[in-house]
Amino acid sequence: MTDEDADALFHALAHAHRRRIVDLVSAQPGITVGRLACYFDVSRIAVMNHLATLERAGLVLSEKAGASRRLYVNTTPIQAIYERWTNAFSGHWASHLLNIKRASEQAAQKEKADE
Repeated sequence: MTDEDADALFHALAHAHRRRIVDLVSAQPGITVGRLACYFDVSRIAVMNHLATLERAGLVLSEKAGASRRLYVNTTPIQAIYERWTNAFSGHWASHLLNIKRASEQAAQKEKADE
């Protein structure tokens, strides 16, 4: 992965709407642009501009299907960043620490709800 590729990836993920787009496309592979736009309080053109940024970074792939476009997530750029800064040993322990963090946050939320 070149520095330009990494810059495009981080730029694409820097905006909350684009991160939400990736989440939605990941949860609903093949979602159409029109259906995706319904999740946002911005114009369809604004959503398409965000999609263009995600496509330039290689995070979202689109496929023409008649009059619509179907969207899919491509996790390869994220994997490339992961591999750039981690190795098998550190990735293993980072995964365990992330699980502990999630469990701790869930316990705190439950405790707060019980109050």
